[in-house]
Amino acid sequence: MGKVADAVKALVQPIAEGMGLYVLEVLYEKKYDGMNLTVVIDKEGGVTINDCEALHNAIDAPLDELDPIQGSYTLNVSSPGLDRPLKLDWDYKRNLGKKISVRLYKPLEGKKNYEGVLVSYDSDTFTIDCGDKKITFTKKEAAHVLPIIEF
Repeated sequence: MGKVADAVKALVQPIAEGMGLYVLEVLYEKKYDGMNLTVVIDKEGGVTINDCEALHNAIDAPLDELDPIQGSYTLNVSSPGLDRPLKLDWDYKRNLGKKISVRLYKPLEGKKNYEGVLVSYDSDTFTIDCGDKKITFTKKEAAHVLPIIEF
């Protein structure tokens, strides 16, 4: 399924960029209603339903022409959502300066769960300010990194 997602992303990314959008990821997976192809997009300031609809309409015909999938599927274009786990550099960038929670695979200093403000990141690590100290984690040791949504 990775080949399908890669082929679709290569086709869709230039179209999305021309519309001021960034393709975060393409997912091709089986769900209860059959095969689903989901294009997750974002942009500075956030994505609207109109952005999703416009990209869906713009990629529908080129996808039919590329025909990367045997059989039928449902095409979805989606925003990442406020509660999207931090996986990609884009996720870390949009959460810089915001409160996040970190769950580790193995305890660090006797704890597996941390909360703090994301103060920096690079391709391999990220640092949070817990108030009393700053802690740097490798992305590989983090099982889940989630934004904390406060209303």
